[in-house]
Amino acid sequence: MSTKRSKTEYLRLAAAIAIAGNTVLAILKIVVGLISSSGALVGDGIDSAADVLSGVITLVVVRIVSKPADADHPWGHGRAETVSTVFLSFVIFFAGAQLIISSISNLFSDAQHVVPSATAVVVTIISIVGKILLAWSQFFLGKRADSAMIRANAKNMAGDVLSSVGVLVGLIISALTSSAYADTVIAILIGALIIKTAVGIFREANLELMDGNNDMEPYRIILRAANTVEGASNPHHARIRRVAGFWDIDFDIDVDPHCTVLDAHEIASQVEREIKQSLENVYDIMIHIEPRGDDAVEAYGLSEDEMRGDSA
Repeated sequence: MSTKRSKTEYLRLAAAIAIAGNTVLAILKIVVGLISSSGALVGDGIDSAADVLSGVITLVVVRIVSKPADADHPWGHGRAETVSTVFLSFVIFFAGAQLIISSISNLFSDAQHVVPSATAVVVTIISIVGKILLAWSQFFLGKRADSAMIRANAKNMAGDVLSSVGVLVGLIISALTSSAYADTVIAILIGALIIKTAVGIFREANLELMDGNNDMEPYRIILRAANTVEGASNPHHARIRRVAGFWDIDFDIDVDPHCTVLDAHEIASQVEREIKQSLENVYDIMIHIEPRGDDAVEAYGLSEDEMRGDSA
């Protein structure tokens, strides 16, 4: 019996780890930040709270993407993962923007600025260690599940490590100078870093939603695989897109115009087998057969000549 975990199991495990770890860190940082008057630590805690929401979103998405294809969704429900990643980027962006706004307001307020206590330093060090472990777990599980959403969580948590380091630096400077302004300035910088992470996540997810792809290697694999099959030539009109970590492939090949339909079908089937052996996580392959010598101009997709031009 195989013990290999399914993608759904990896997603659930990643979400459970993210929720548990970030809940503890969020409560610890927000409570201690408020008690010790550290705006940067409170902001870092709010960011961890956003990560808890990310984990909850992941659990919801797992239930959606695990549903089989139906009449309303003949390609399945995999896009729910990409849509949720976009939503996650907005949540992260809002957390960063809110931190900047509140920190700037605090910086120019007339209220007395209190130097954060040593307890905030200890909690920040704990946060750094915790975030390193959480980021590593998400990177590992995201790679195993080939999940854009989990990888986005991992990137966000890796950025959180830098945020916590920034908080630590601000706390140390505040303690050495007996001034709370360094802590507030660091909080603003952390907010900017959070926004930067959110924009990066959004751009990557939006590329998938638009059926775009910035990695040309899968195209090269597809064209090479097609050229290894006897009877197939001139693979062109190639288009690929990602659907929740899987490849949906569509392209044309030329065959002898005098071969039978059965022979052409067998050639296409062999091309499909070669591609699946060369490229992991293939969801579906649609191969269109054309008679060799047909020079019709294609409006979409990539050809071998265009790929050679791309690598030049």
